Amino acid sequence: MRLSPADERMLSGEDGLAVQAAIELLVRYGDLMGADRLIDTDNVCGANIFGPRHANVLGTTDPAALFSRFSLDLDGPVDVPPFRAHSCQVIGPRDREQWDVQGLAPSDVDAMNDSERYLAEKGVDLLSTCTPYQVGNVPRFGEHCAWMESSAVVYINAVLGARTNTEGRESSAASMLTGRTPYCGYHLDEHRLATHLVDVTHPVTTIEDWNLLGYWVGEQVHDAVPVLTGTGLAPDPVRLKQFGAAAASSGDVEMYHLPGVTPEARTLEQALGGRSPKATSVYDAGARAATVASLCRTAVDRDVDFVMIGCPHASLPQVREVARLLDGRRIADSTTLWVFTPAALRTVAERSGYVATIERAGGRVLADTCPAIGQFLPPRTRVFATDSAKQAHYLPAIAGVQGWFGSVDACVTASITGRWPDA
Repeated sequence: MRLSPADERMLSGEDGLAVQAAIELLVRYGDLMGADRLIDTDNVCGANIFGPRHANVLGTTDPAALFSRFSLDLDGPVDVPPFRAHSCQVIGPRDREQWDVQGLAPSDVDAMNDSERYLAEKGVDLLSTCTPYQVGNVPRFGEHCAWMESSAVVYINAVLGARTNTEGRESSAASMLTGRTPYCGYHLDEHRLATHLVDVTHPVTTIEDWNLLGYWVGEQVHDAVPVLTGTGLAPDPVRLKQFGAAAASSGDVEMYHLPGVTPEARTLEQALGGRSPKATSVYDAGARAATVASLCRTAVDRDVDFVMIGCPHASLPQVREVARLLDGRRIADSTTLWVFTPAALRTVAERSGYVATIERAGGRVLADTCPAIGQFLPPRTRVFATDSAKQAHYLPAIAGVQGWFGSVDACVTASITGRWPDA
């Protein structure tokens, strides 16, 4: 790997042990990825809030010790300077205001608060959401970033035309400290071109439809770059958010094209770079039905204990829709409904009256986390329902529960009746 003079200075230890460890990590990582150099980045999203599980391993809640061990792979705490790159925190393990709902101990919350303060002192924006682009961090077209969180990565790559690979805790922390990231993968033009064609012949209009299409596409292409064609494909940002999250869950999609919608594909030919696709798949009524069955494969009982809405974190229109559907109604005593959204959007939803409407019905609007990341559910949950293909994919395995997937209307209905609607 060719290193710049600034890289060599950091590698020599002139900027301190933490920066040295960070640049060493990036060089090892870049070598494994086949990068010939590092490039500048000034937009990094990472997950460096430490909770009870990390503290239990080391026997300490000291943020400096936890950051050194789990983010820099160092045995002991080192002095960490302010981060070079503009950095933000992705989704974390708890709701700052309603952590008691999660069943957390006050001592665990105190440790998480200490970890947040530590990061803030280093210059991290505590956005604490899986959708930083919804609350102010909107990378410009072509910008080289270093982001974690699969649904956020595919969104900024495909929808915004920014450039990032799916980073981990360690590589994102290293980029925060150095302002550098390996020049490989989706930072390179050639890897951003479509390799697989998806012909969408079944109508795809609703948010539920786009979840289903995304989940099916991920199963077909795995970690390749699909381009979608078909009539009437006119998704808004919410639908694109749900589509990408689903495709990244069932497969490992980090980039896709939708001619006339996504910025690097004005035409099918441009998306493919003049090449023929390696494979073509057809999404039809049969594919849709099979995907519904796949997402509900763990569901046996129709009595629903828990309804989860907002994965990736719900947009303001999604919160407003839940409030509209619940207005004047009441959630069943046997069922819990939680809506998850970024804290900044929850504030707007409170001012707009949406939170009050949801709470009057017996629901809650939570922020900064989700059941999969925080690994929490309402007590005695056996069966849950969700409007998110991503959550339907992960939560049954993480929590050992049955899961129903469907529209937000079906989910709200289930919360009111306590049962998943019949087909």
